[in-house]
Order: sequence, then structure tokens, then C-alpha cells
Amino acid sequence: MRVTLPYRSSGADLPFGSLTSRHGVAMEGYFWRFTDADAGRVVTALIGVQQSSRGPWALVGLGAHPGRFWREAVLMDAKSRRRGPGAKAGSLFTGDDRHVMVDLAPDARLDVTLSDLKLWPRTRPFGGSSLFQMIPKLNQYWHPWLLGGRANGTATIGGETWQLSDAQVYAEKNWGSDGFPKSWWWGQAQGFAERDACVAFAGGEVTAGPFRTKVTAVVVRLPDGTLLRLGNPGTSPVHATIGEERWVLRGRSRFWEVEVEGYAPTADALVLPVPLVEERRAAPGALEHLGATISVKVRKHGRLVWEGTSPLAGLEHGGLDRAAAEERRRNT
Repeated sequence: MRVTLPYRSSGADLPFGSLTSRHGVAMEGYFWRFTDADAGRVVTALIGVQQSSRGPWALVGLGAHPGRFWREAVLMDAKSRRRGPGAKAGSLFTGDDRHVMVDLAPDARLDVTLSDLKLWPRTRPFGGSSLFQMIPKLNQYWHPWLLGGRANGTATIGGETWQLSDAQVYAEKNWGSDGFPKSWWWGQAQGFAERDACVAFAGGEVTAGPFRTKVTAVVVRLPDGTLLRLGNPGTSPVHATIGEERWVLRGRSRFWEVEVEGYAPTADALVLPVPLVEERRAAPGALEHLGATISVKVRKHGRLVWEGTSPLAGLEHGGLDRAAAEERRRNT
């Protein structure tokens, strides 16, 4: 334990490590996404726990589609779970692998229980960041720990109360030594014709001291439960072409090929905040689409084994300069 604790507090994890538990680095973020395909609705909840020199604080948010709904708050009473996924901020936000509760205002509330969870397999030595999870002090690590399940409860979105009954659920953790990268791209989708299908990807500029590279990881849970993860340079590289309104990813390993194409009009994006750790505040940092379109094709040995399209995907462009410029444009 004396050997692993300092190593893990750098943000890194050994193979088969507890990726979702608290690391104690500058930023640890937890994100849940609930997709009600029958109703054409999506609800998202997030909490980022930051460790500044003056103590911990949290950025929390609740979003929904349709309606381009978003509410956020900065709270000073915050902590991540020591064991297992989740975090809380006072009495206004708590989330883990069984329950998510948000109470930001009378028109911005969520209370759901989770069941029938499709967790990242414990038999895998690495998580979403793969071999990169072993490198200490990266600016960002990523792990999609929940790739399906059921959510039941209610969401108060503006003047409406939505009943979430057996909604699909996805959850991830991201953490790092220096908040967010300078630029990144991200996407996630459920709501396919096959309920058990789930797709997620994340990419950006990864740094640790003088080490610097760009990498993209793609995760696909096929309808039969098979889990694919591509994105290791050399063995399963993913090429990402990210434009103003299109996200195009091509990944290949020895046996598998994955194609992901996402589309969302820039005008439909929400401007979401990212935390500035030492300043204990948030700033515009991401253009987020809550109801985008993603199409996916998966081949094995060149043969198409699954394809699907979802109109309820999440797609994101990240970068402080880009999002701040978009915020200024909208306010003029």
C-alpha cells in the first residue's frame, strides 16, 4: 500500500486498478447520461470535484434535451467517494452507481435510481485510457465505467416534470492533474434500435511534463454484450476528423474496424463550463450537443456485424478559447 498510494495519487492506476474511486488529483469529474428513447428525451448530470490550494470545491450541472436546457452551480462543500464511483456537493448533488439526485432550483431537479447495470468488465486490466492509465500526472484520464442499465425516477426540467421509466443510462469518470486539456472532442450514444448497444469516444491533447500527444479512444458495447475498445497507437489506432458540425472517427485493430460519424448544427450547441481549479470558478469551455445524430458501423474481419443510428447522441467540442468566443458571439 505504501508503494501504490503515492503512485495512484498522481492520477495513474496499475492494471486492474480501481479507476472510479477517488484519486485526489486536481480534478475528478463524474458524468451520467440518461436516454429515454421512447419519449425522445435525454437528461445529463455532472459534478467535477476540484482540489485547489484553498480546499475542495465543485462544479455541478444538469442538462436536458429537447429544449437546450442547462443549469449549473459552483459549490464549496464537495468530495469524491473514497471507494467506488461517485461524488457529492452538500445536499444539492449526490451521485454514485445506485442513485443520482440533483436539486439546483425548483425548475432543475433530478432524482433517479439505477439498476441492471452494465459495468466495465473487471476482467479487463485497463479502462478507457488503456495503457495511458499507467502514466503518472497526465492532464486527463478517461473511463466509461457504466455502459448500460436502467434509470427510474423524475426530472424537473423548466416547467415540466418528466417521468423516467427504464431509461437507458451511461456514466463515466474523467480526472487529471491539471483540469481539462486545451482541446478535446467527445461523444456518447444510446437510443439505438438495439437497447443494449452503447457507443462512447473521447480524444484530445494528452500531456505529462514534456510528454505530449493527441489520442482518441472509441468504446462500443455491441447488442450481444461484446465490448470493443480501440485507440492504442500502433495496435488499434483511431483517426479522428473533427469539424465545426461533424465528428468522423475511423478505428482499426487486428480483427475489428469501427466507424463513427456524428452530426450536429453548431447553432444548436449549448455553451458549457469547465472548472478553473485554482480560481475556484468556471469558465465557458465546451460546445455541447445533447440531441445530436451518431451513426456507427462495426466490422470483424471485414464483415459488417452491427450498424446503428441514434438521434439522441451527445457530441462535444472542447477548448476554452473556442467556447469563450462562442459565448461572446451569442451575447452580442
